[in-house]
Amino acid sequence: MGDLLLIDALCAVGVLAVWYLCLARYNRKKGTGALRLVEAACSGQGKITDVRWLGANRLQAQLSLAGHWVEDARVIVNLRPRAIPVQWLFSVWRKQQETLTFEANLDYSPGLQLQVFRHRWLTPNKATMEDSSRDWTVVQPGPVVLTTRMQWGQEIAPIVNTLMSSPGHNLLRVRFRPQSPHLSVTVALESLSDEQASAGFLEVVHDLAVRASASPQ
Repeated sequence: MGDLLLIDALCAVGVLAVWYLCLARYNRKKGTGALRLVEAACSGQGKITDVRWLGANRLQAQLSLAGHWVEDARVIVNLRPRAIPVQWLFSVWRKQQETLTFEANLDYSPGLQLQVFRHRWLTPNKATMEDSSRDWTVVQPGPVVLTTRMQWGQEIAPIVNTLMSSPGHNLLRVRFRPQSPHLSVTVALESLSDEQASAGFLEVVHDLAVRASASPQ
């Protein structure tokens, strides 16, 4: 009996070890692939340097950009913790998204404290509404902005307009603050499926940085 338990324990350890090695390798491949897409999207105007893994599911790298429209730029890739089965299942249950975050300092410290989060609410599908006894009226509005400010200052309007553009809809979070890093932009990793999508993301980040730097300090 004891020998069987020992064999079972050794098999379990072996399975977990193989799981960890394979899924940690998968995460590394996916993380470095995301960085290569970002670098390729820079079209020779940017270079990924100083790549560091901060654990099995978090990757950080410096991004050197020509033009110096931002300083101390870095890219952070957050992946699901696939190497640890319990943590991976918990992340799936919580519907945790894999993300890529761009952080940088602007030429001037922004005089605003702004955080923007994207939320999407989905209505029931058309078939469900047709079967319902309720009389549904369905409309498709444009973006709706819920804000904690009674009035927008002159420096906020250009930034919000950029976020309401078509590429800006893919952003999950945007933050401006006087402390370093001044700008932080997060996007779902799955939305950066190719070089064109990555270039669109960097274009939106560039527009945000330029508009914030041009705002009154």
